Amino acid sequence: MRTVMFIVPTLRGGGAERVIVTLLRYLDPTRFRMVLAVVDTRLAVYRGDVPEYVEFVDLDCRRVRNAPWKLLRLAWRIKPDLVFSTLAYLNLTVVALRPVMPRRTAFIGREGTILSESVKHFNYSALWLAAYRALYPRFDAVVCQSRYMQKDMVENHGVPREKTVVINNPVDLERVSRGLPPRRPRREVNGPLRLVAAGRFTQEKGYDLLIEALALLRDLEISLCILGDGPLVPEVKRRAAELGLADRVTLVGFQSNPFRYFAEADAFVLSSRYEGFPNVVLEALASGIGVIATPAIGGTPEILEGLAGCVLAREVSAPALAAAIRDWASRPFDGIPASALDRYRGSEIAEQYARLFDRVCDAR
Repeated sequence: MRTVMFIVPTLRGGGAERVIVTLLRYLDPTRFRMVLAVVDTRLAVYRGDVPEYVEFVDLDCRRVRNAPWKLLRLAWRIKPDLVFSTLAYLNLTVVALRPVMPRRTAFIGREGTILSESVKHFNYSALWLAAYRALYPRFDAVVCQSRYMQKDMVENHGVPREKTVVINNPVDLERVSRGLPPRRPRREVNGPLRLVAAGRFTQEKGYDLLIEALALLRDLEISLCILGDGPLVPEVKRRAAELGLADRVTLVGFQSNPFRYFAEADAFVLSSRYEGFPNVVLEALASGIGVIATPAIGGTPEILEGLAGCVLAREVSAPALAAAIRDWASRPFDGIPASALDRYRGSEIAEQYARLFDRVCDAR
């Protein structure tokens, strides 16, 4: 049995944390001993979803930069066959520690976003880019969620193509099913339209574009519910009020069970400027509702192109998103094809990871 040490910054309500918890649920515990190390366990909303057979380690740090010594002590105590980390800043820290980690340990980093886009919003972005180019190639493998992310990793961050592997994010269909209430009757074409969106309130999620798109659709009877928290909540509220949309837009904060909100909606809207591989789109599809999305840089088009019941805007802009919403609203919705999520099932994605873990460890 191989020992895999998973390292995550938090267990808060983010997409990367949800992916790791889903993997832990679906990986075979008779094949892998799994240890989960969490840097900061405050507001750990996913703690209860971690399986009992996973050894849970609270590193009791507030920031990743305070964790290296504890990570080293843990690694030398358990001497894992593989260290698996996720999210860019944590990945940098982990792979920088590799020279003082147990020698037989292999290292895999999972990237959570399109680095070239994300770094644009960092202070000292040139230094961050240099760090990625210097350190990411030291991983034995880098998991990319989409083909676009792989292309970015190879062309812009110096990771050899043979070290990259594309594994899409999983969707936990059992979890979605448990959270869904009975569905209400489907909407009539040209009837009132109930939209839902979900995600952290940050610039890349494009909620400003979504609010402006709604302002261009005043002739339609539309309501919008947004789930999530983040630094831009006050700005989004203010912009909705300025555009006279306060009565149409409801912000409900982070929800541990978003699926009951999805079930009450006609369609999910993704207004992002860029995405790694949006878990929330998979969860919306699993909830049985249509998806209207910007063609965000990253994995969104790879999920939605040609999928019945879904519409991609022609570009990332408020007018294009408004046109896509109008287009979706004018069509009958016959549901999401049953086969749409087959390749994202937790068991299928977990098996892809298991094969990668074995291959990387065997190579060591």
